[in-house]
Amino acid sequence: MADSSHGHTPAAWTGVIIAFIGFIVAGAFMVMGSVVGFWAGMALLALAAIVGGAMHVAGLGKPRRAELKLNPSGSEA
Repeated sequence: MADSSHGHTPAAWTGVIIAFIGFIVAGAFMVMGSVVGFWAGMALLALAAIVGGAMHVAGLGKPRRAELKLNPSGSEA
C-alpha cells in the first residue's frame, strides 16, 4: 500500500524541496526588507512547479491510474 501513496516519487520530493527553499528565501528576505530577494524566493517557487512537472513527464512521478498494471489477482502491482 505504501507504493500507491501520493508523493513518494523523485519528482514530488524534488519539487517539495525546491519549494521549501523558495519559501525560506522569500520569508527571510521579506523580514530583511529586500524586495529583490523576496521575488527571487518566489521565482524558486515557480521553478519548483516546473521542475516537478518536467520530472513527472520524464517518468519520475507517480503513473496515472490508467498506466498502472494489475496483477492477475486484480490488485495493483
